[in-house]
Amino acid sequence: MLAKLKKIILLGGDLACLHLALFLTLAWRYPQNYWLDGWQSHWPNFLFIFFIWIIVFYINGLYNLNLKAFSRRFFGPAINSASVSSALSVLYFYLNPRTNITPKTNLLIFIIIFFLLFLAWRQFSRLLTGAAFLKIRLAVIGDNAKTDKLLKQLEKQPGSGYEVALALKSLDEISCLASDVRAKNIQAIVIGDDFDKSPELSAALLDCLPQKIDFFSYPLFFEILCGQVPVEAINPDWFLNNLREGQKRYFDITKQTIDYFLSFIILAISLPFWPLIGLGIKLGSPGPVFFRQTRLGKNEKPFTIIKFRTMRLGGNDSLNDHGEERITGFGSLLRRTRLDEIPQVLNILRGEMSLIGPRPERPEIVADLEKQIPFYKTRLLIKPGLTGWDQISGDYHSFSQEDSLAKLQHDLFYLKNRSFYLDMSISLKTIATMMSRAGR
Repeated sequence: MLAKLKKIILLGGDLACLHLALFLTLAWRYPQNYWLDGWQSHWPNFLFIFFIWIIVFYINGLYNLNLKAFSRRFFGPAINSASVSSALSVLYFYLNPRTNITPKTNLLIFIIIFFLLFLAWRQFSRLLTGAAFLKIRLAVIGDNAKTDKLLKQLEKQPGSGYEVALALKSLDEISCLASDVRAKNIQAIVIGDDFDKSPELSAALLDCLPQKIDFFSYPLFFEILCGQVPVEAINPDWFLNNLREGQKRYFDITKQTIDYFLSFIILAISLPFWPLIGLGIKLGSPGPVFFRQTRLGKNEKPFTIIKFRTMRLGGNDSLNDHGEERITGFGSLLRRTRLDEIPQVLNILRGEMSLIGPRPERPEIVADLEKQIPFYKTRLLIKPGLTGWDQISGDYHSFSQEDSLAKLQHDLFYLKNRSFYLDMSISLKTIATMMSRAGR
């Protein structure tokens, strides 16, 4: 909840800077009657420009709370966002016949003023969002691999707003929990170890209720913090208590309708370019234009996935998903831009896939990983997707057991929390991946 508040603060500040930049621009350009001649004619059109800037900022990760202002990781996305947003603003005014203004000088002045205001605001917001009143003081109960993992994640995410103020590592320390919570102004407790469901722990936690603090189980807090479900800490009861598939029925039906509609549009727009892509593939290496392979879909139903081929044919005249040394130059470009995935809209139109969901795996890989990783097949409860929560996580996951476990944790988070808002977030971040050519 605190992370959302911090993002709202950043968003509100950015919107204020956009409006202030327009105000200062018009005040400079029209000092006598800018309210009538300037603001009324510019502000309605600039509202759409403001929306463009905010979306581009989001796509480029400028609302990532762990991104420090004025760091090396900040300036790249900030300059890229300003450049892209400026170009889109120019296109909007000069290609949209409905606008009654073409603000050449005004737009240039606005962009310069806004970027300066934006840099100043983000430097101030770094101090604001790091203030003590925007941090939740946390107590962590337990001393095991789970709590170690949690503490490491908290260190990696300083922008999350959680501060570990109390760590209780043994049952002997629990007796003073209520007084410690009061003395250290604890606002939330994470239970990483229930000490074999000790009655002493239950009594101590009940004593804390009058202080109106939040209690979190380790799996729930880890999910909130990292956007993953920790597989090592859940059991079959977790699925029974957390998966509300009956409540997702309306969402799934609506999502399927949207999948069909958007896939048809993508197919119609991209189809004229398929021959050119096919020519590039053929020039890169002999063989078919398309790569086909059996994958497992919803409820373990096999289907044939189709993509543009990005690799040379194997020595056994078969195509293999592995072996990056066999990726062609043109195939590397297709992978980085995710264009090799476009033919999968045919799988979506056939009802085998969705635009967003867990990535589909080969049957033999699923069979192998099912033996190594608990609950692995639960990711097959929904349709696989063209992109997904794991794909925009920023990590590349191979077919190793460790990486497959990380992938499953993202997939379970999506399975539990899927919604139109989450799908929109994944879609925008996928666009960012394509624009940065970071796909694999």
